[in-house]
Amino acid sequence: MSGNVEYCCQMPPPVFRFAPSPNGYLHLGHALSALLNFEMARATGGRFLLRIEDIDATRCRPEFEAAIYEDLAWLGLTWEMPVRRQSEHFDAYREALEKLKVRGLIYPSFESRAEVARLVAEKEAVAPWSRDPDGAPLYPGNAKSLSAAERERLIASGAPYALRLDTAAACAQAGELGWKEFGEGPDGECDAVIAQPEAWGDVILARKETPTSYHLSVVVDDALQGITHVARGGDLFWSTSVHRLLQALLGLPQPAYGHHALVTDASGHKLSKSTGAQALRELRATGATPADIRRMVQLP
Repeated sequence: MSGNVEYCCQMPPPVFRFAPSPNGYLHLGHALSALLNFEMARATGGRFLLRIEDIDATRCRPEFEAAIYEDLAWLGLTWEMPVRRQSEHFDAYREALEKLKVRGLIYPSFESRAEVARLVAEKEAVAPWSRDPDGAPLYPGNAKSLSAAERERLIASGAPYALRLDTAAACAQAGELGWKEFGEGPDGECDAVIAQPEAWGDVILARKETPTSYHLSVVVDDALQGITHVARGGDLFWSTSVHRLLQALLGLPQPAYGHHALVTDASGHKLSKSTGAQALRELRATGATPADIRRMVQLP
């Protein structure tokens, strides 16, 4: 991804952001994304914001959030204050959900994860079942066909549920969408990309216990913070299709998107907190310097 993002001098300065989740310690992949955003903002006379995506109350912890600030400062990054924390803005996400509900575009599904897995297995016993770009099976249930009375009965009973986007209906309302890519797509250099939100099926936008999801909160936050350029890992390239759909439905502005190559381990897999990728704080403890980190992520 090139750091030379052009913009008209008569327009407001571009706004970049880095938005980690405090559910573990930052690793080299996070360092690359944070450094790219910070340096593109600096190179274009733009702004750099930090956002803490802490909607998952069961996994996000204060010590991880504190470590994010420490690691980024050690790398030499500075950011505008205050930092936006998603857990403090649930009302904004509820408002967005209500707009989609009024348009008839969301519905509750009541299957547990285990029940969804069982339904997928039953489908695949007969024929291959469609999967999303990340390889997860599309929602196989029939909750969309439940009557309003049955939905209300299940919700009143206290049953857990997820609020899903009726993607087919949403695509019909939004029409064809795309985005401007200033990075590299999965197949190399690209510019104009046609969005394919239907490939994700009926994605979850919220749950009974949490009034938002990554897809919903990220587009709402980007709009409220005035983000003009989103630079993030290539693993989120096709997720942008869902984000463009939600932006169109909610009347939100469209940032330019750039997706950079991922930092991988010796086996070629992307670094992940869940697989125990070595944390920046561990590298620092062994004597690594910020310059070493830059070399490790192949930045000049």
